[in-house]
Amino acid sequence: MKHRNIFPLVIIAIFVFVGFYAADAQTVTGSLAKKTVSRGKVVKGTIVLAIPEGLHVNSNKPNSEYAIPTTVKISGAGFKVGAIEYPEGANRKFQFSEDELNVYEGEISMPFTVNLLRNFRGKTLSVKAIVRYQACTEEVCYPPRNKTVIMSATVK
Repeated sequence: MKHRNIFPLVIIAIFVFVGFYAADAQTVTGSLAKKTVSRGKVVKGTIVLAIPEGLHVNSNKPNSEYAIPTTVKISGAGFKVGAIEYPEGANRKFQFSEDELNVYEGEISMPFTVNLLRNFRGKTLSVKAIVRYQACTEEVCYPPRNKTVIMSATVK
């Protein structure tokens, strides 16, 4: 009798584990175009979001007020952040939505720029990016996630 009561709990635990894994399966990387940068110059960078097959994330403009858009927030000291370029997504229809949603699938790149200030003090530029996204399958969306990437370059 005790085993019958445990079986539903095991099934629920498996679904919860798989859901957490799927929601966190995306990888986020970032890089600066140069390893050595000069004060007063523009530095190009790129954030890459890799989305496993079978999953998608909402684009930066998902076509729904209820869908959480993918965003990148850049921060750090001694520079000004330029525009972040979000790619166009693909319009897709899913079982959980009445209308098409604009989503990202596969690997997407989000270029950005930072302008290193002339009066930058220090020998290392450190750029922090927080990527927020919501992963979904064909049937369900998982809670949104934030992943942090730190990029650095030597300042000459």
